[in-house]
Amino acid sequence: MRVPGWKALGAYWVAVIAAGVGGALWVEQLGPPGRAVLATPEEAAAAGTTGPVAEASHPVASRTTELVPPAAVGATPPASPAPTAPAGAPSTPDPPAVTGAAQPRAGQPSVPPAVAAPAAPPLAPEPPPLAAAVAPRAPARPIAAPDPGLLEAGRHGMLPRAGTDGRTPIRAYGAEFDRRDTRPRIGIVIADIGQIATQTDEAIRRLPPAVALALSPYAARPSQAAERARERGMETLMSLPMEPAGYPNNHPGEQALLTGRSMPDNMDRLDWVLARAQGYVGVIGAIGGLRGERFAAMPEAMGTVQDALRQRGLLYLDPRPGAPSPARAWGRSVDVVLDEPAGTRGEIDRRLAELEALARERGAALGLAGAATPVLVERIAAWAPGLASRGLVLAPVSAMIRRPEAVADGGNPIRPASAP
Repeated sequence: MRVPGWKALGAYWVAVIAAGVGGALWVEQLGPPGRAVLATPEEAAAAGTTGPVAEASHPVASRTTELVPPAAVGATPPASPAPTAPAGAPSTPDPPAVTGAAQPRAGQPSVPPAVAAPAAPPLAPEPPPLAAAVAPRAPARPIAAPDPGLLEAGRHGMLPRAGTDGRTPIRAYGAEFDRRDTRPRIGIVIADIGQIATQTDEAIRRLPPAVALALSPYAARPSQAAERARERGMETLMSLPMEPAGYPNNHPGEQALLTGRSMPDNMDRLDWVLARAQGYVGVIGAIGGLRGERFAAMPEAMGTVQDALRQRGLLYLDPRPGAPSPARAWGRSVDVVLDEPAGTRGEIDRRLAELEALARERGAALGLAGAATPVLVERIAAWAPGLASRGLVLAPVSAMIRRPEAVADGGNPIRPASAP
């Protein structure tokens, strides 16, 4: 018997409605999507609760469920919100709120709070700060201010002199150094200090205190630069301009000692240079990149200059690599010029390595730079901290000078007991 079309259509819709009702009942059996679930099966067993396990990334649980504190673990939450007291009834104190419990929405079954995960074990104590583990290096001792007892008036200003008690500027203004240190010593002198203010400031601020600074007599205020260097514990010298090779194309300035001038005139120029500042240990015969080769090649003239420096208690550094040590003054000659032939980063690094090799071979080595350029200051500041690990020590120049061999003890005002 053929079923009429309307009966078939009715049967179809009955089946659809039955399927929808059955699906709704099945979803209700599973519970609303916001129902609180436990984080792990172990926590479910500990709380005595059964149900599916939620993942931490569940999008609904992360919005609707919060963890309760450990103290609330195992507490049975109320099945439904507390009834509201009728109007006019005496007020009763609200029960303590459970921190972290989820609040149900209107018309939605209450959601039991989730159980918190066990407390994580306490973290290991943090290591002590680096400052407590590694003691910072003590700052260098400031060098004393100019001593009136080591000064005398001259035609161009106050000049250094040896004291009547045997004290000398070498000792009075020398940087602190342990002379019992047997490691090979490296000294560095940087010339042209005071000519460019920014370079002078960076040299005083960034260079190790054991580096010596040679003040230019042509600087506007060399005494101020000398004072700041002494406060940092850095030795200072005066740059003595002398006639160089290639003169007059290479001109050392209007106050330079020249081979064509008389010795009284040259000695007056020496006094002018020495009066430009106070509180320094000696003199170096270099001005910038010029090193006075022509004047230094005159033995008698150079000997007269060294005699004057020795009698005033000052040392003399010869800026010519390979030159013999001064014969008539306390001092020594330079071994390596750090910024020649080119003051590039790679060249300076190679010269510093050469200085180290010479120090290991000879026990001491002295380097000279013609100016405190930014790249030079940067390379020395980066190189110096590793010297100790390589078995070397950076020393002030006053700890590296030698005794004059061509002068008898009677002609030397520096007594052996107070000699550097």
